[in-house]
Amino acid sequence: MNEYVPSQKIRSNHTLKSYQYALTLYIGFLETEKGIRPENLFGGCFKRTIIEEWLLWLMEHRGCSPETCNNRLASLRAFLKYLGSREISMLYLFEDATRIPRKKEVRKKVKGMSKKAVQVLLSVPDLSTKAGRRDLALMIIIYSTAARIDEILSLKIEHLRLDVEKPNVTIIGKGSKIRTMYLLPKAVAHLKGYLKEFHGKTPNPEAYVFYSRNTGLQGKMSQTAVNKQLKKHASDAHEICAEVPRDLHAHQLRHAKASHWLEDGMNIVQISFMLGHEQLQTTMVYLDITIEQELKALATLEDENDKKVSKKWKNTKDGLAEFCGVKSMKK
Repeated sequence: MNEYVPSQKIRSNHTLKSYQYALTLYIGFLETEKGIRPENLFGGCFKRTIIEEWLLWLMEHRGCSPETCNNRLASLRAFLKYLGSREISMLYLFEDATRIPRKKEVRKKVKGMSKKAVQVLLSVPDLSTKAGRRDLALMIIIYSTAARIDEILSLKIEHLRLDVEKPNVTIIGKGSKIRTMYLLPKAVAHLKGYLKEFHGKTPNPEAYVFYSRNTGLQGKMSQTAVNKQLKKHASDAHEICAEVPRDLHAHQLRHAKASHWLEDGMNIVQISFMLGHEQLQTTMVYLDITIEQELKALATLEDENDKKVSKKWKNTKDGLAEFCGVKSMKK
């Protein structure tokens, strides 16, 4: 936890905390439920049957959801893989753990918002106050980039390029993967106004764009503070447009923008890249695409309209090499 994971595996503090908490829960289970003490801790404490009991304990005694149990199991597997790489006699523990089936997850439908609802939401912050102007700039950049909230709050001044032909922002996503998001004139204008007011004429490149009032420029604004402000504005916007959910959170703005990109005819592969997804299927689920939409989106990847292609397997006149598209072997 202190050396190997931070230096060799991941750099995300959130993922590191998740690993730590999973191990804390497992060791706590061994101690309280299995009576394991330091003097009798051994490899067998991590065998498959005990891990399966632990997962059941998580669900029944701690009320963990199937999704949470799967995350905890993944973290424990990562530890056992490390253990096996350091001590070959323990490798069987990891192999056994990989055979534990994941809990069946209930797919949750992610709620987005219509374009009208987003417009209403962006109209409610009180621009006569400093906090209102900050909140508007924050909501606009979240919606404009469809970035994750932590990606937005991790932005520093040096990541912004606003005075160029094509203004853009550098997003550092999961696994330190970098992607560039271009900004439209409206977003650029609001962002410039915000920077001038909150960072002055010569902003510090190392300062967080959206910083905490308590810690100053070197401390980023917390997600808790952001969601508190979003719910406040959502409550006001709901009175005008019922489509705006009262319990709005930042991820719904990300989902809304992705859905609007899809509505505007953007290729699903482009959307996947802009969202920072590693797999296209993740984007399909995230956008709650129907089967018909999925087929239509995939059709943009290759030309499926040409029905005149001959059925090669019905052509038996040529030899196997010709059928397979390779040169015939010289006799």
